[in-house]
Amino acid sequence: MTSPARAPTADESASPPAQTDAPPRRRRGPVPGPLGRALASLYAREIGRRNALYDQGEGVTRLDRPVISVGNLSVGGTGKTPMVAWIVRALMDAGKRPCVAMRGYRAKGGISDEAAIYQRLFLDLPIVAQPDRGAGLRDLFATRAGRLVDCVVLDDGFQHRKIARDLDIVLLDASRSPFEDRLLPAGWLREPPGSLARAGGVVLTHAELASPEAIERIGRCVAESGGPSPVAVTRHAWTGLDVQRRSGEERHELDWLDGQRVLAVCAIGNPDAFLAEARRLLGDRLVDSIVMRDHDSYGVSAVRRLRRRTEHARADVILTTEKDWVKLARAPVDVWPCPVARPRLELKFDGGSEALRALVLGGVGS
Repeated sequence: MTSPARAPTADESASPPAQTDAPPRRRRGPVPGPLGRALASLYAREIGRRNALYDQGEGVTRLDRPVISVGNLSVGGTGKTPMVAWIVRALMDAGKRPCVAMRGYRAKGGISDEAAIYQRLFLDLPIVAQPDRGAGLRDLFATRAGRLVDCVVLDDGFQHRKIARDLDIVLLDASRSPFEDRLLPAGWLREPPGSLARAGGVVLTHAELASPEAIERIGRCVAESGGPSPVAVTRHAWTGLDVQRRSGEERHELDWLDGQRVLAVCAIGNPDAFLAEARRLLGDRLVDSIVMRDHDSYGVSAVRRLRRRTEHARADVILTTEKDWVKLARAPVDVWPCPVARPRLELKFDGGSEALRALVLGGVGS
């Protein structure tokens, strides 16, 4: 269950939040004030009704192979794509043959932004990207490649309860505590924190944006809400750059950006981590930043605006995410007035990697 969330437009700049030991300020929801709280109360009752039916097994299909779900409580990015990729790699390293199933949000030509990333990371990974994931998986299992699949990873599956799962892993953004938020549309929660009680594992992400005290506080709140204690804490780290020039693609170290004026652009659920790392790495060399609506398609007009902003800022480089480049790459390479760089992102663990690996492998019976 999702709800459209208002994000900054292409002509608005965004700045990352500063770390603080104080509880984070509640983010303004799509519908603030008394109306938003009234609608959130209705939303809560509907969530409760649906979850009660799912708890009884109504409308739930059990597949003939193990299922691991990776999801969250809120609207916006918590790092599901890199976590799903880490889990897929852990399963493959253990000799398993996983597939990934996702909704395929705004997919064109049968593939979503996330699916395109998985295809580049895992050349032979079977992927289902469609709203009816159950039907898509059944179609996959009927194929020669699908018959080899022995486990399923659901991308963004915590609220998608029509498929029974053997393990629910829930990601919580350490910089955006769900315990300081409200349900949609007064806030950004798709489910209340009490839903963590049905999680098999909780992982705190984006530790690079939170203080140790904030991370510890969220862990306590998870336990108090009835959920399992966080099994791992992760952060996102940039390990290098893939740079698209008119002459082709190049790989560089991060210091390739030294001395260059950079414009950052993204259209992702949680731009704070991307922009915070760009600002930390570049300082005043980050001359402009553009945040577009999550999953923006980067149509012709958006590309034109981006080009104008780049030229106005006299930027030497456009910096974007891998997920954004999936769509930006559709434009002819000579459209860009300068090279387009995207960081190579790696999931780093502050702790709990082996415990999470054991949980994942246990979920598929290994």
